[in-house]
Amino acid sequence: MTAKRNRRIRKPTTQEEASKGEQSTDSTDETPGNFWQRYRAWRRRRKEKALERRKRIGPVRDWIETIVQVVLIVFVIRIAVVEAYRIPTGSMENTLLVGDFLLVNKFVYGIRTPDWIGIPFTPLGFNIPYGRLPGFSEPKPGDIIVFRFPLDQRVNYIKRCVAVGGQTVEIRNKQLFVDGEKIPLPPQGKFADPYVMPEDFKMRQIVPRGAGNRDNYGPVVVPEEHYFMMGDNRDNSADSRYWGFLPEELVLGKALIIYFSWDKTVPFHRFWDMIRWSRFLMLIR
Repeated sequence: MTAKRNRRIRKPTTQEEASKGEQSTDSTDETPGNFWQRYRAWRRRRKEKALERRKRIGPVRDWIETIVQVVLIVFVIRIAVVEAYRIPTGSMENTLLVGDFLLVNKFVYGIRTPDWIGIPFTPLGFNIPYGRLPGFSEPKPGDIIVFRFPLDQRVNYIKRCVAVGGQTVEIRNKQLFVDGEKIPLPPQGKFADPYVMPEDFKMRQIVPRGAGNRDNYGPVVVPEEHYFMMGDNRDNSADSRYWGFLPEELVLGKALIIYFSWDKTVPFHRFWDMIRWSRFLMLIR
């Protein structure tokens, strides 16, 4: 016992201290060469682990799991972040043209959870309860919005919001007024028909019934948690004048950017001319 207590603790020599100091210096050296060495070593270990895992579970299962992961990632992005849409009609000309492909921001107004589960592109499925998470903003006049068509929620529409709940909408000789204030036509908007329908002419298709016609409408008050939507092509747009106010729960997202555009009226042998190059990455306003 006494021998153990009196055992001397050997002090490191100067050479050993210097060696440890060099090792410590090397471990914290952040030179570019050491960084890339560590990165290549990490890539090599990752590749070896992937090969080992593939041998263990088999190539078929490995491919299936990879495909499932990719599908889930795409599904989450499509539900929560952005979704691609194609413009099929001219109701938003010339702001949006037939053949424009655009991305829609789906989280700016709050992520809307799915309300239907089934097989895509088929009627096979069933409805489920849904909700909406808090968003960064609410739809406001001037926003171009993608939404579920109130009369057939399997179809998506895109229009410009011109009024929100509590505001009064009126059209006099094609001119839009909101709360008595004159609202100018959007910069790329247009009137395709110079004819102005007389004020006393009542169209049966107009909602609400008796509100007037295409060119002389209202005044009507937009209900709370609803929106009044119109196309920029004012004479050729099936909008809130014809199917009523848009409920808040049918809003899907805000049009963000045009990522591709092509003109299908151009012959295919002029493929290069079919593509509208000037519209690539155009912000939507």
